[in-house]
Amino acid sequence: MPLTAQPHDLPARTAAAVVLLKEASPQTLDAFLQLSALFEATTLDPYARETVILTVATRNQCHLCVDMHEAKLAALDPAAAPSAERLDAVRRFTLQVLAASGAVSDADFDTFLAHGYTRQNALEVVLGIGTYTLSAFANRLVGAA
Repeated sequence: MPLTAQPHDLPARTAAAVVLLKEASPQTLDAFLQLSALFEATTLDPYARETVILTVATRNQCHLCVDMHEAKLAALDPAAAPSAERLDAVRRFTLQVLAASGAVSDADFDTFLAHGYTRQNALEVVLGIGTYTLSAFANRLVGAA
């Protein structure tokens, strides 16, 4: 069943996606909501979290996720924004983790750490990848992406 809300109406699109997923698999919706809450509680700053999410959503072509998280990113306090280099480091690391199925090279891992991230942050990126891969795939399967 395709999503029927208008492309520009993000709240309606989001609500419709939730309804579609809840009807198709309430367990999948519950799992996503729990994982999302865990990811939001990580030590990654909000900008880094949104960068991970947008990287995964863009790679997985989940247009709803991209639209939703671009809006979330735009609403964050610009005064709290990390440097563009730091955000690019988390974006590149996310893509490297995806490309290598987690087996990133020592050099790539060291580059990530050199931008002020930690080993814990690296595992939090993995949590974000899993969470938002679930979301993107589920949205696509129910016609909400």
